[in-house]
Amino acid sequence: MFSVRTCIIPGARAAARPQVVRIPFRSSFAITRSASTISEAITNDHRELKKYYDEIVNNPDNIDHQTRYGNQFIWELARHSVAEELLIYPAMEKYLGKMGKEHADHDRAEHHEVKIHLKEFQNMDPASSNYLPKLKEIWSLLEHHIQDEETKDLPALEKALSSRENRGSSESLAKNFGRTKAFVPSRSHPSAGENPYFEGPMGMLAAPIDHIADLFRKFPDEVVSPNPSKK
Repeated sequence: MFSVRTCIIPGARAAARPQVVRIPFRSSFAITRSASTISEAITNDHRELKKYYDEIVNNPDNIDHQTRYGNQFIWELARHSVAEELLIYPAMEKYLGKMGKEHADHDRAEHHEVKIHLKEFQNMDPASSNYLPKLKEIWSLLEHHIQDEETKDLPALEKALSSRENRGSSESLAKNFGRTKAFVPSRSHPSAGENPYFEGPMGMLAAPIDHIADLFRKFPDEVVSPNPSKK
């Protein structure tokens, strides 16, 4: 089974242990139970992102609300994207062969485009006239990407993982996916790329800076935990 540990150099692994990571325990959108399959874990993230997006676009006159949910959207999308690149796309390549490699490469290219726009968005003032248009541009790209993942990639991966020799792999991958999100960057870093052997170490160097900065950002829920494994 894939693990983020295989992608982290020893020095970066040591640096990652003491991180302070923001976990939104009390958010009304928080998922309180662990996903039983990797498809469920990823789909749950997609639904969370849609809720955060709606909170922003449906409150155009409330700058504080937009600021809080804008940060929440960035936080969730950045972590979700990197965790997919470190675990899910390599799993697709392993279990789905040539088709998995093609789909993974396609998904990585889409992620990179989203990351570029997300980096622009995360540096914007919510009061800017470009804030909502940029968010809508990001969501337009994400909608297409999410549809492909949920209708093509995930069903094919789940079918491969349900075989007798791979039984239990989907549940294990879902757990690793959740754990990985606690240690990866919470802001967009397109320059790190999407290759797990490069992005893993680079991400572990960027994550501490992102996590500390998150302590000074506004979120819908101001719960902070020094324990990344705490649920």
